[in-house]
Amino acid sequence: MGNDMMEAYLYEMNTLLESLDEMVLGAEDRKTFSQEDVNEIFRIMHTIKGSSAMMEFDNLMTVAHKIEDMFFIIRDKGMEAVAEDLRPDLFDLIFKAIDFFKAEVEKLENNETLTEDIDSILTNIKAFSNKIQGKPVEEEPDKEKGESPASGEAQSGASAHYASSQFPYGIQVFFDEGSGMENLRSFMLATSVKDAVDGEDQFDYYPEDVGTNSETATFIVEEGFFLRFLTPELREKGVAVVKEAGSVADYQMFDYAPPEPEPEAPAPVAAVQEAAPTAGAPAAAQAAPASQQSQQNKQQQQQNHNKESLISVNLSKLDELNAVVGEIVITESMVTASPDLKGLKLDNFTSAARQLRSLTDQLQDVSMSLRMVSVSATFQKMRRIVRDMSKKLGKKVNLVLEGENTEIDKTIVDSIGDPLMHIVRNSMDHGIEEDVQDRIRAGKNPVGQITLSARHTGSEVIIEVIDDGQGADDDAILSKAIRQGLAVPGTEYSHKDILNFLLMPGFSTNTEVTEYSGRGVGMDVVKSNVESVGGTVSIASEKGLGMTTTLKIPLTMAIMDGMEVSVGDSVFTVPINNIRQILRVNSGEVIHDAAQGETLRVMDNFYSIVRAKEFYQMEQGKDEFDEGIVLWVESGDNSFCLFVDDLIGEQQVVVKPLPDYVNDYGIRNYGLVGCTILGNGDISLILDVASIYAASHVG
Repeated sequence: MGNDMMEAYLYEMNTLLESLDEMVLGAEDRKTFSQEDVNEIFRIMHTIKGSSAMMEFDNLMTVAHKIEDMFFIIRDKGMEAVAEDLRPDLFDLIFKAIDFFKAEVEKLENNETLTEDIDSILTNIKAFSNKIQGKPVEEEPDKEKGESPASGEAQSGASAHYASSQFPYGIQVFFDEGSGMENLRSFMLATSVKDAVDGEDQFDYYPEDVGTNSETATFIVEEGFFLRFLTPELREKGVAVVKEAGSVADYQMFDYAPPEPEPEAPAPVAAVQEAAPTAGAPAAAQAAPASQQSQQNKQQQQQNHNKESLISVNLSKLDELNAVVGEIVITESMVTASPDLKGLKLDNFTSAARQLRSLTDQLQDVSMSLRMVSVSATFQKMRRIVRDMSKKLGKKVNLVLEGENTEIDKTIVDSIGDPLMHIVRNSMDHGIEEDVQDRIRAGKNPVGQITLSARHTGSEVIIEVIDDGQGADDDAILSKAIRQGLAVPGTEYSHKDILNFLLMPGFSTNTEVTEYSGRGVGMDVVKSNVESVGGTVSIASEKGLGMTTTLKIPLTMAIMDGMEVSVGDSVFTVPINNIRQILRVNSGEVIHDAAQGETLRVMDNFYSIVRAKEFYQMEQGKDEFDEGIVLWVESGDNSFCLFVDDLIGEQQVVVKPLPDYVNDYGIRNYGLVGCTILGNGDISLILDVASIYAASHVG
């Protein structure tokens, strides 16, 4: 149970902090917090405070509580209370708090000890609170509200003293004798009441620092814990929560009454309500608020319904689901393609098999869609990196996000976070010019621009990081590569070869690159991370014109539609997404070119032909075009024709990765991306069109 609670806590913290980061970045662009922002930050800090208190992470609870207090002041006074010259300090303070929480969460994830010294951040929060108040924050403001005793026979001296004119309908709660931790029990009770009445602005409680001050436990034992509400209806909701709460020994209700009711206005209800609301005049007086409350109830029910429509699931469970669906797909194929059925006319079986195929297709689509998440959250994290580095390096840079709603597999999203961070940092550090005058002289906008874009191309997602900086200096990169032993002096290298040095292990050192604008810091790590999920990295750059780093990543790695083809006795699977057209051609249509070899004209363009038999050096297979089949295939911008013996048919296949010891031989470079199990139990190798194109040097 402890692990489940910790997982839930960490998940909630990460979700809240991502939301907070994005919100504060947007507010910083607008140079102010909206009222909705202030309310949302207050709510997030309240949630973090409550969750951390429950987990007994006192320092996280304390920091969240102090920020909550600060935003209570801002909510009360409005953003007008924060002078414009103070707002950058406010944004910096919130970002530092977010970084503190993120660092603590990371420590929890790694089973490390949490930070003990939080004096610095608390001092900063208190100092800023004092600035916007013009005086220190008062610890117990509610005592002022309760100086006048409330009327009513059943009210104790304590309830009279701590009644509130702002929230006139109260409950005084006493916990079981010897229950212990009365302050935390009170805090959790207040959190439950907040959820029941939909927000902190509907009620308050006293003592207000029960979550952070253990000394309040003694007060609660002696005097009780006070919950105070805006309307009687809200108090009834509070009573329901109190009745259900654990360790509550007793409770009683009380009302606030002013010392001298003004004659021109009807006096508020002064009678003490013990078990049920009083009848007659008080009910009539509350008719309008009750109507409003009814509307609030409907909104609350709708919000609860919306909350319940989302559920978080451990990724390992989705992995298990995908594995089972994969086995179902294989088994369905084995049943429908069973050799025992050959030659039999089974209409009912064929109809049922067709229905089974339709259902397995739907099951596959649903199981895949469960794993698909938007790259938006990953892209938004880059905004924070650009913001922090802009301040640190003194560079003005604008980050443009395109296609952030593109969806890819959750595992892949997690894998590309670090690579993208490295690339964006390199663009900031080495790409965008240090001197604004250099940009102006080059005819560029003084403000640099980094564009982060994502788009689908059928079977893969293409993510690009484009900057308009100073680009790569070929001579400087080559000389550095020679010094590090990666290049041979005197050898002619193409522009593309020189850029590839940036991705090689050992090109980068820990010392910062200052002699040219080249990348390199962590780029070999980027390459290995992306390749680990079946993707590729490429760099394009011209000196003075910026750089584009392109990540090509498979949409998913589990199940796909493939076309099974034969070459001799071997069966290969070509992804359907890569096939543009299937052609039967005769030898007379093939053009023999001295430079490009065999080419074929398709739709007024000429495409080179790759013979699968020759490419894989197979002994069996057809040599005459009249006897075989040509597949016109493409990947990205590259197209060519693949000559095979015959088509076996379309099949939904489960992609199985090749063993590590096979991958060590660089087999992916020869057009093999994985394998699948056929219906008859045989193995079929899955072809990678892009690497066949690259390996055969077509075009």
